[in-house]
Amino acid sequence: MLGRAIDYLIDYKDRQRVAIALAKGGASMLSRQVDLRDPATWEFSGFSQNGEDGIIDVLRRQLASANRCVVEIGAADGTENNSSWLLTTAGYEGLMIEGDPRQSARARRNVARYSIGSQCVPMFVTLESVDAILAKAPHRDPDVFSLDIDGNDYHIANALFDRGFRPKIVSVEYNSAFGPERSIASKYTADFRRATAHPSLLYYGVSVGGWKTFFARRGYRFITVDANGVNAFFVDPAHFNAGFVDGVKGLAFAENRYQLRAQGRDHAGQFALIADQPLEQV
Repeated sequence: MLGRAIDYLIDYKDRQRVAIALAKGGASMLSRQVDLRDPATWEFSGFSQNGEDGIIDVLRRQLASANRCVVEIGAADGTENNSSWLLTTAGYEGLMIEGDPRQSARARRNVARYSIGSQCVPMFVTLESVDAILAKAPHRDPDVFSLDIDGNDYHIANALFDRGFRPKIVSVEYNSAFGPERSIASKYTADFRRATAHPSLLYYGVSVGGWKTFFARRGYRFITVDANGVNAFFVDPAHFNAGFVDGVKGLAFAENRYQLRAQGRDHAGQFALIADQPLEQV
């Protein structure tokens, strides 16, 4: 009885958060003055932590053709991620993967119900689970792919793309502590967890330069990072008008404002704390 009461209260709170996200996102989306050359004008947040909802919204509207599919790895409870806006407002279907089974169940109850055919899958993602992800994905070329797992992001992306996964729009978390120029990533360990990897919480993921190298090798174009320095965006130019892609003047790098506030030092000072950790070139 107590367990059901707690679940009810959690669901009630989550549905309030969904309603707030929809209202907030709708208002901020309509108040934008979008300049297609300047991604800073694209940003808004409904469900996204930063301005990712807005950046993805503008990019998807520029697609030459769309399958209205999104795949997100690191979808959390559905109330703060990069796929829920598409699922609830834009008629998208997709695959939401989250390592915490409880959060995945909440996403299924509170967000996936808006989108017929969408799946919320509880899965702690490792290299061994990549084939299972591809088997569950509705398309190998979804309109949107978002990856944010605070750890083995580069290694998982590399395995997915090596197996023919080719999304049109990509949002990937980068670690600004690695700085704007280094092309590096944290070493792969199957049980990697950012919370225990290093006391500073700064040892994880990929540099923005690493992502630029990774995607350039695969024919993608860099678009921008978000203003808060959390995610980088890339597109497959085959699905966009060349004039649009060439005309975008995006932000090449931004300090992660959350890390900056927590650490009280910029990326150079942050990197000094983790420079002795195992890193690999991308």
